[in-house]
Amino acid sequence: MSNYLNIALPKGRLGEKVYAMFAQAGFDCAEILSGSRKLIFENEETKVRYFWAKPTDVPIYVERGAADIGVAGKDILLEYDPDVYELMDLNVGICRMCVAAPKGYHEDTQRTLRVATKFPHIAENFYKAKSRDIDIIKLNGSIEIAPILNLSDVIVDIVETGTTLKENNLEVVETIIPISARLIANKSGFKFKDEKIAALLQSLNEILTKEQEK
Repeated sequence: MSNYLNIALPKGRLGEKVYAMFAQAGFDCAEILSGSRKLIFENEETKVRYFWAKPTDVPIYVERGAADIGVAGKDILLEYDPDVYELMDLNVGICRMCVAAPKGYHEDTQRTLRVATKFPHIAENFYKAKSRDIDIIKLNGSIEIAPILNLSDVIVDIVETGTTLKENNLEVVETIIPISARLIANKSGFKFKDEKIAALLQSLNEILTKEQEK
């Protein structure tokens, strides 16, 4: 079974988009589209094995070797800094990590800035580079409510369309970094399965090049 390429995909729309790309690249597994409640899906012919994982868990499976490769957002890689190879930008799941605040907000630089976020590591590094004192408020739910209830001054969060911010009278004040889905690999697995991974990379690059030329 070790000759299988084990692939961790993030649950949800992003994972479904990425699987479609992998299938187009010749790494298909029809069983994954069957609606089955199985946790692991295999294609004996192409020797690939897929499994769905919570997006934040994908790098853990890859880092620990349970998966040879996987797909994770750049936000997750920056936040958790897993010891993996980042092989390529898949150019899907495109958004950006931003600082947002209530419309008309003016920052008081003389006091500690209260920052609500799901991404404390990213926020800390961003403000450390600016030599700005901050108080990080780690939240797991809807971040947008924090400044509305005066829990925080600003938020650091992913922005895709900006609709949720507008609906809550918030606006982007700074963009920290662009975000997209990245193909990552286990360092040991990459060495032992480099030919199969290289074939996938080549096919994906060809697919992305054709998309860009349209």
